[in-house]
Amino acid sequence: MRPVRPFTSSVRHPRPARGTFPNTGAGCVVLARQLFIVPDVLGGADVGETPLTSDEEIAAVRIGPPVVLNAPIRLVDYDPAWPALYEREAARIRAALSERALLIEHVGSTAVPRLAAKPRIDIVLAVADSSDEASFVPALETARFVLHIREPKWHEDREFKGRDTDLNLHVFSDGCVEIERMLCFRDHLRRNEADRLLYERTKRVLAQRTWKYGQHYADAKTTVVEEILARAGNA
Repeated sequence: MRPVRPFTSSVRHPRPARGTFPNTGAGCVVLARQLFIVPDVLGGADVGETPLTSDEEIAAVRIGPPVVLNAPIRLVDYDPAWPALYEREAARIRAALSERALLIEHVGSTAVPRLAAKPRIDIVLAVADSSDEASFVPALETARFVLHIREPKWHEDREFKGRDTDLNLHVFSDGCVEIERMLCFRDHLRRNEADRLLYERTKRVLAQRTWKYGQHYADAKTTVVEEILARAGNA
């Protein structure tokens, strides 16, 4: 997740910190990023800082101009219809790619029952080589998926939008560590109520704030995502 990203729709996932980010001084310089103070959702002191992705970084990976939000994030309660939406889109991907689709999984918050989420389906797709766009992009575009993010410096990530479902399709090479992280995070939240509730509380607190880009909301979740992933790895 470059530094690592969380598992959220249509935006780059939160990244693990590259060391510490003190309040002042040269240690805070990460391109032109702002530092976001991470609140303690249980009511105590702020628990850390995370860098927000710069405007330049966001623009560099987008195909077309980035969408400026300048608003809070809309979260909704879990919808039992989300798995069916995923299955419909997964069938379209399989039909488009056939054996080239090496793995298709429902990930992100909409894949976790009882977890509030943005109403956008996250799907992860593994192909033989995500940098070889000719092997899968034309087929997905024929199926009316739209390529909107290209990140050659971060796991050769490619991301698509859907045609009639609000979704984010993440494409990585087979065996990419980011796929493992996404599935580990999803599976842990499905079985661990305490961490699911912690993640939801954090999301609801952060979602109330005004964000220039959806990516900044994702960045702000880095601390809790990495904390939960650490516990998942030790479970």
